[in-house]
Amino acid sequence: MDGAGVPRSLWHDTLPAGDLETRRPPLSGPAEADVAIVGGGFTGLWTAYHLVRRDPGLRIVVLEREFAGFGASGRNGGWVSGLLPVSWDTVAARSSRDAAMAWQRAADATVDEVLRTAADEGIDADADTAGYLRLATTEPQAARLRAEVAEAREWGYDDLGWLSRAEARRLVAADGLRGATFTPHCAAVHPAKLVRGLARAVERRGVVVHEGTTVTAIEPHLVRTTAGDVRARIVVRALEGYTRTLAGERRALLPVYSLMLATEPLPADFWAEVGWQQRVTLNDARRLIVYAQRTRDGRIAFGGRGAPYRLGSRLTTASEHARGVHDALRRSLVELFPAAAGARITHRWGGALGVPRDWWPSVRYDPATGLASAGGYSGDGVAMTNLAGRTLADLITGADTELTRLPWVGHRSPPFEPEPLRWLGVNAGFRLAAAIDRRERRTGREPALLDRVMTRLTGH
Repeated sequence: MDGAGVPRSLWHDTLPAGDLETRRPPLSGPAEADVAIVGGGFTGLWTAYHLVRRDPGLRIVVLEREFAGFGASGRNGGWVSGLLPVSWDTVAARSSRDAAMAWQRAADATVDEVLRTAADEGIDADADTAGYLRLATTEPQAARLRAEVAEAREWGYDDLGWLSRAEARRLVAADGLRGATFTPHCAAVHPAKLVRGLARAVERRGVVVHEGTTVTAIEPHLVRTTAGDVRARIVVRALEGYTRTLAGERRALLPVYSLMLATEPLPADFWAEVGWQQRVTLNDARRLIVYAQRTRDGRIAFGGRGAPYRLGSRLTTASEHARGVHDALRRSLVELFPAAAGARITHRWGGALGVPRDWWPSVRYDPATGLASAGGYSGDGVAMTNLAGRTLADLITGADTELTRLPWVGHRSPPFEPEPLRWLGVNAGFRLAAAIDRRERRTGREPALLDRVMTRLTGH
């Protein structure tokens, strides 16, 4: 179990023996540092990694309430992808088309950057770069995906292509397949091996990681913890879905739960039947997101949204093992791969990711207060955290680079609505997305009016 009675993710449960049993010592009292980073997940650790590489003399301390990789970094779908959670049109409207494309290209390049760093540091994260396949399993889905490819061509972006049904089936023969889009900018990984290896990499460079340390507030040049205050020239907030645990931050990022399940290792004849020979990551074009990867040991790790949002952005273990959502995920898995109907489910888990009100992730640094932050990846953070860490390192060390000019730098998302409006709106959005998917599958037509209502409600 992780923490207070939380079922372990497949990733935590398949770490090398003894990995989680040895914990780093907590903060023992007041301390001083050049840089204090709050959060021991990907954002905090990538930031520490790139800062210490730029300036090995920096005294950097990472403060983590549980253990390195406890949160979304050790529970996600294991996609290192170049996906942006905000549309190019939205980015261009606030900056420029060139800026939108620069951000996309930087995100794509980050996939290779993550894998290259893992190799350099000797981190075996079960990585396999086979790309990302987005399936069309209804005619309206196919129409939407073809439109996305056409739009990409208008933007001069050639790294997203349409595959016919026959072409897509050569990669994965999912049931009801009508075609798919494909991009090479995605790798499948074991995220807990990656984040735990990254923690060891920063420690080898002199960064101090304190686990079991609860942070209660962040102030200019100061981190308040239950063990004492940490004074630092720079304070980095890297908490993503757990941002609401800090004083005054309850409306900054919405903690949205994504749930996952994993099958037992499946036999060779299953993989031959479904044609999923490479470890291409995949989902389809429904509104209520699902996602999947084939693990190195031959399982399907399958996840999706739908867990109810709790009033007051409450973080609760009940959201992590909502049986109804896990059962719905199992049904979706079998719909795509009927041959998996008899497969035993060995793991069910979940975790909170962070969503900003406008779906726009951000990287910020204020030299006057020493406060820095990054987050709001909306589920696309395994690669984007690396881009954020490199960007924060440039900002903090005063470097003027292409990264510091990307349009997420300095962005401030509006706060979420107060309760109970937040609770009503978020849960209505989940229910509406599921209802649209059901109607579209039943009728074979896109419910355009309901789509517009959902976009108006969620801003996405």
